[in-house]
Amino acid sequence: MSPPPPPLGRARKRDAQLFDPALCDTELVDVRSQFSQGRWAKARTLLVGTADDWDRRGHRVVVLAETPAATAWAREWLLAEPDSADAATLLACATVFSALRRKGTPEAAEEACRRAAALLPADPTPWLGLLLLTRAFGTEEEFSRHFDQVRARHREHHHAHHLMVAQLAERSPGGGLDPLHEVYDFAAWAAEESPADSPLAVLPVIAHAERYRVLAAHGGHDGAVTHWSGRRARQVLRAAFDWWLEWERDDHPRNRVDLNFLAHAKLSEGRPAEAAALFHRIGRHATPAPWSYPDLDPHKAFLAARSAALGTA
Repeated sequence: MSPPPPPLGRARKRDAQLFDPALCDTELVDVRSQFSQGRWAKARTLLVGTADDWDRRGHRVVVLAETPAATAWAREWLLAEPDSADAATLLACATVFSALRRKGTPEAAEEACRRAAALLPADPTPWLGLLLLTRAFGTEEEFSRHFDQVRARHREHHHAHHLMVAQLAERSPGGGLDPLHEVYDFAAWAAEESPADSPLAVLPVIAHAERYRVLAAHGGHDGAVTHWSGRRARQVLRAAFDWWLEWERDDHPRNRVDLNFLAHAKLSEGRPAEAAALFHRIGRHATPAPWSYPDLDPHKAFLAARSAALGTA
């Protein structure tokens, strides 16, 4: 197991790098730096090499699409290679993020995603773009249809399942600590339907955290202790932690997302020793969610949680 992060007083430079959406994909970090300067040749090579590793492709496209001027550089690439599905998909997702920033229209983003989807029908990534778009602008029916399109192409799509859990958790915000809420049923179903080594085994923990976000935002923090210490929470967290101990899918491009959720849950449950083991693996690859839940500064919350777990507070 890797050593813990250095004491916080000597880690300012490292801590400043927290919340990089590229996570531990060092190849992506290098390519993103060049792409953000308008040099898209390495982005082309990266996406060609990613091929049909759909979770990794989705992760890489989303990170590149979020960079400044991504729309302009992807459009330049597409002009040079009009038949490139990679260029069209990157442009589509960049257009989605432009719409999310209110610098473009949802209609233009949807059209770009559908054009990209037509160029490579097996690719779930343009549908992931539509899922992100309809999460902000669409109806629940549209969101569900787009999720079905992603899942039809990749049954275990990590990012899409996280988005669906976040969406479902927002239903019945005033419903209180309902152990039968549909988000729990969906997460349990998706985990059970997946192979034993699938990271979707952690999805019930994600569901619990997303429901906590909604309940805390709606009614304050009063139910936080009960939410994390109830029977369902204990069962879900034990199963997810045991899965991590057995499988630890360090090869998955978004595994640090799961580890952040699991560390947050273990600390909320009152198990700092187990959380510490997870913080060792997270390293500097923190994610804003769930440390921002429900209304916290994620940077401060992550550092405080890490200090509490590792005994460096």
